Amino acid sequence: MKRVKITVMRRTEYPDLMAEFENPIEHACDLQLGQTFVVENGLRPEGLCESAWESLRPFVEELAAGGGNFFDGWMRNPQSAMLSCNDGFRPVSFYVEVIE
Repeated sequence: MKRVKITVMRRTEYPDLMAEFENPIEHACDLQLGQTFVVENGLRPEGLCESAWESLRPFVEELAAGGGNFFDGWMRNPQSAMLSCNDGFRPVSFYVEVIE
């Protein structure tokens, strides 16, 4: 299996949606811009939340197995993907790429 690096590229929040729909929570996300994780043996890296991992995992598994070229040329680097977690209130964008 190839090693795959996950990099936090962007974080955002939608306070209007949070105010209208979300129950207040004290702690949502610890991820920092530029933070990286390396996937070894297909296992979720420590510190990466389970929700984000579930969004990224199918792409990570495909890249680790030597695949890629998602959606017929979507990414300039065919062994990569730009993805986000499924938190609609405070999405985080991740760059996922094969590393040698």
